[in-house]
Amino acid sequence: MTKLFIPGPVHVLPEVLERLSTYPLGHRSKAWSEFQGQLVPKLRKILLTEGDVFLFTSSGSGGWEAAIRNCVPEGGKVLACMCGAFSDKWASVAEACGRKVSKLQVEWGNPVTADEVAGALAKDKFDAVTYVHNETSTGVANPLAEVAEVVKKYPDTFLLVDAVSSMTGMELRVDDWGIDVCLAGVQKAFALPPGLAVVTASARALERAKGIGGRGYYFDLLQYAKAAAKDQTPTTPAEPHLFALDLACDRILAEGVEARWTRHREMASLVRAWAADRFELFAPEGYRSETLTCVKNSRGVSIDGLNKKLMAKRDCMISNGYGALKEKTFRISHMGDLQSKDLEELLGWIDELL
Repeated sequence: MTKLFIPGPVHVLPEVLERLSTYPLGHRSKAWSEFQGQLVPKLRKILLTEGDVFLFTSSGSGGWEAAIRNCVPEGGKVLACMCGAFSDKWASVAEACGRKVSKLQVEWGNPVTADEVAGALAKDKFDAVTYVHNETSTGVANPLAEVAEVVKKYPDTFLLVDAVSSMTGMELRVDDWGIDVCLAGVQKAFALPPGLAVVTASARALERAKGIGGRGYYFDLLQYAKAAAKDQTPTTPAEPHLFALDLACDRILAEGVEARWTRHREMASLVRAWAADRFELFAPEGYRSETLTCVKNSRGVSIDGLNKKLMAKRDCMISNGYGALKEKTFRISHMGDLQSKDLEELLGWIDELL
């Protein structure tokens, strides 16, 4: 079994994998409602929200589409903050949903700052801002808390947040920061196999959805809210994933939400120190992810060759750079249930091969 140090899917503990084999329940049964009814409050505690938390049988990309279709009127305007592959893709999803997209785009490796968002919002009126908290392709942590304060000054503009590679691994305060929709896939810092998305929705997001046509069916938040009132989902849920998610939530709450953020910061500091000594860091200081580190390949090493040796000799894997950054960078994940000792071991192996 290859141990994964890639940005996702990440390493999954044996006890979590075992929970996936739980015998199924009838998803319209009282037993299922009882199960879901005790799972969702755990997620609310972890995400620091009193709002709705919905469970999508999809990747995080389903959350992108749900956020756009439910919070932006048909023909409405979106300010897409773009700083890497995934924030760029979310903009293309908004366009595919028929919304007008204004692109606030910076060079890969840079953050989208609060000043830049403030400048864009001062010039035009937008129904929503799409913002990626942690850009997985570049290792940039965008200043979400600062941007949220800017967006609050525009009450008719909703804040839609991709927290795919930050949720449960980095500080995230859904209610305090005024996030209207926040989404993530569980194959990142939740440390589950892929196939499930967790999506939060504010009360005003659901209220706006009532006046928007063309919400579709599968990602209609009002259908999710209706089903959630009965502790169910509108369509068949990914039961094995939800059983495993329940265990993951228990583990997170036992560790402590803020303690988990601290552990991720400590792992990030360890990897950054190693990367700065051997190579260079790609993201600028002050805007570096706490769940994955993007390293500039300043030594011209064959990243593909290095990874093949890691897999052959140590049965583990890191990630090459994404898209245009392939071989120019590489990425090491330090999220989920990994511990500092796991990273120390990995970095020692890389040193041996280098």
